Amino acid sequence: MIAGLKHTPSLEKWVTWGGGALFLACMGLFAYTNNYFLLAIPFVVPVLALAFFNWKAFYWLFLLCVPLSAPVFFLNNSISTTFPDEQFMWMFFVMFIVLVAANYKIIPEWFLRSPLTLALILQFTWLIVAVCFSQDFILSFKYMLAKSWFIVSYLIFPVFIFREKKDFVKAFKLFVIPVTLHALFAFTWHYFKHFDFWDSNRVVRPFYRNHVDYSTVLSMVFPLLLVAYQLCKGNKKLRILLLCVIIFYIPAIYVAAARAAMIGVIFALVVAFAVRRKLVQWILPLFFLFVSSLVVYMVNDNKYIDYRPNFKYTFTPRSFADAITASFRGTDMSSMERFYRWIASARMSTEHPLVGVGPNNFYTHYKGHAVTMFKTYVHRNEEKSTTHNYFIFMLVEQGWPALILYAILMMAIFSNGQRIYHQCRDPFFKKVTMGLVMLSAVGFVNNFFSELIETDKVGALFFMPIALLIVIDHINKKAAQAAGPGTSGTLPASS
Repeated sequence: MIAGLKHTPSLEKWVTWGGGALFLACMGLFAYTNNYFLLAIPFVVPVLALAFFNWKAFYWLFLLCVPLSAPVFFLNNSISTTFPDEQFMWMFFVMFIVLVAANYKIIPEWFLRSPLTLALILQFTWLIVAVCFSQDFILSFKYMLAKSWFIVSYLIFPVFIFREKKDFVKAFKLFVIPVTLHALFAFTWHYFKHFDFWDSNRVVRPFYRNHVDYSTVLSMVFPLLLVAYQLCKGNKKLRILLLCVIIFYIPAIYVAAARAAMIGVIFALVVAFAVRRKLVQWILPLFFLFVSSLVVYMVNDNKYIDYRPNFKYTFTPRSFADAITASFRGTDMSSMERFYRWIASARMSTEHPLVGVGPNNFYTHYKGHAVTMFKTYVHRNEEKSTTHNYFIFMLVEQGWPALILYAILMMAIFSNGQRIYHQCRDPFFKKVTMGLVMLSAVGFVNNFFSELIETDKVGALFFMPIALLIVIDHINKKAAQAAGPGTSGTLPASS
């Protein structure tokens, strides 16, 4: 790969004339054949050229496209992709294979030695095992391929790209600005719909499948805005602008009408406090203990049956206030459908406790294990969604080892984030580290009530913070080595 080419008049001349000739030729062929794919060639070729001549600039273009990508369906909705970010990921996957084939040592050792990398390697290794024992190998293999280019694009390539502070700033701008502009548009459109609960899904299209994906992205971006506000103390105008954006995000997240997003933001603030006090290592173990105790209570003497839905009162709310009220009363359709699938998943897991039914296999197997008394009006599940809990999703499709490894990964993110935060010498990286940990905390809560890591935008916001924490850890260690053995490598906490 060539990092860049020297700019010369002759090169500019050839590019200009070559591009013009290609455009005219494709237009002529389109006029003759009426094949619309020919119109894409003048746009695809420059992108491919950029990937070859300057793949770092190509990566920045990719990040810009992620918030602006939309799901596209083919063959009567039987096949789907997101355009254009997933096509970028395919290209990065191929580039990675070529780079590793040319030099297998291209991945730095400091990246491979990170505990976070180790946790992800173990996760992916078990995914391969689960695929091998899958009930439907083809579906599982497709899932593994998609996971592969997600990891390559959002976890491995950032290690090659991010080197300086300006890289972190650029990534923030390229991702957050399009997300915010679209949020302004969706919020305005939703306003004219009187913030109707059902319309919360319509106003976010085509860039998001539904209001859950949208609210998750907004809530995960929110901590980054708080960090950006802290980092621009010397720029009054920019600070005022960011403050306005932060204030806008609060009602925007609320009217997006997903309870998990709001809980996630609150949980992120708790995690931030715990990181400062060096207490974050206690949060997830206590959370897991609470959830386990709740499960034992519900299973004992079949207590969960007392919470079965009442068709007379269970309903889909028309407003978000209705959804909150229904949650406390136990009459919310969404919550009851979750119980329906969680119970089915628990029963499925007893049949395949070690390797699960196989990645991407939940939908084809769960209904036969469901308890009919928990059936709701939407049990048909025409959108083919899954468990609505990432832990249960791992358990039922990949077995107990996958669930445990995911729990370990989340604990490793928080504990390593806390360590990196307190070791940071540079206030910039200290604040960025806090933002990344808070972002992961929001994602953890959202994925406790859904399974969104496999979606393009949430997947980006899940894997990239892990990569950036590893990069910042490496920068910290290099700074400590440069400072000499007489320094501790730790600075006092800054505001």
